[in-house]
Amino acid sequence: MSHAKNKVDWCLNKAKKELEKSNKHRGLVKSQPNLELAQEHIKKAEHNLRATIYLKQGGYSDWCSSSLFYMIYHCFLAILQKFGYETRNQECTFAVIQSLIEENKIVIEQKDFDKISLLKPNEAQESSTIVSIREHYQYSTKVTLENKEYEELLDLAKKILDNTKNIIEEK
Repeated sequence: MSHAKNKVDWCLNKAKKELEKSNKHRGLVKSQPNLELAQEHIKKAEHNLRATIYLKQGGYSDWCSSSLFYMIYHCFLAILQKFGYETRNQECTFAVIQSLIEENKIVIEQKDFDKISLLKPNEAQESSTIVSIREHYQYSTKVTLENKEYEELLDLAKKILDNTKNIIEEK
């Protein structure tokens, strides 16, 4: 069983235990697929894309790393809705996406997913992912995202958005 699949199982069990104690969870719950909600997440991703461009033009490029991260995250939430998952945990979200890639249920290139989040702890420390870039700009005093880095993140986010739209439209 892959690391991603093990993580998905852990996330499902975490939510189940938490829901037995209260009505909130910080894991993953299997639910009914919801294409309408998936479309709403795509709209939110598109909104975040427009916000990113606005921030860049306004001289707030450091915030672009966060808006692009959340653009991609809403794409992933859309995909989870299509496959009947409710998540309240970023690691759980990434694990489901990785698992769907491994099972050939969605088409996202592994190299693109690895630029977003690496689930393998050893590799994550050695790699610059959008998660680590977002955290760096969110918590550091840097106020400018380099143009090359911005363009690479923007291209990746647009590609993930296009892939997500295709995934949601597939029967």
